[in-house]
Amino acid sequence: MAILKIVKFDEPLIRKVSRPVEEITPRILTLLDDMTETMRAAGGCGLAAVQVGVLRRVVVIEVEEGNVIELINPKIIAYAGEQEDAEGCLSNPGNYGIVRRPAAVTVRALDRYGKEFEVNGKDLLARAICHECDHLDGKIYTDIELRPLTREEIKEMSR
Repeated sequence: MAILKIVKFDEPLIRKVSRPVEEITPRILTLLDDMTETMRAAGGCGLAAVQVGVLRRVVVIEVEEGNVIELINPKIIAYAGEQEDAEGCLSNPGNYGIVRRPAAVTVRALDRYGKEFEVNGKDLLARAICHECDHLDGKIYTDIELRPLTREEIKEMSR
C-alpha cells in the first residue's frame, strides 16, 4: 500500500467529472487500499479517487474506526431530512464551512468483488457520502457552503 498525493482545490483536476469503473481490476483494488491508507494518514473520514488524481467513480469512507466503506460507482438513490454542520476537505486542509446536507441518504454501489449493495447513512455518514459523491461530479463543498467558519470557530472545534 502507498500514501498518495492529495489533489488540492486550486488544481483543475478536482473539477473534472469521474468516469464509471467498467471492470474491477487489480489496479482498482490497489487504488481502494491506497486510498484508505491515504485517507487515514491525512486524518480524514472520506476520500474520492479524483482527490488522488484518478478520474474513476471510487470512494472510501471511514466514519467509524475500523469500518471502511468502499463504494465503486456510487449513486445516491434516496435523501431524507436536512442537517447543517461544519465540513472540511482533505483537498482544502485547515478550512471549514457550514454546509447544508441531507440528514439521511441511501447509496447504491458495487463492492470490491463487483457485488451491488446499499448503504443507509445518517448524520456524519450521510454527510460523508454526499461530500465524496459530489467530488465524483467535480463539485466541492465550497460550492454549496452557507458560510465559511471563522478562525475562532475552527479553534473551538479542535478543543
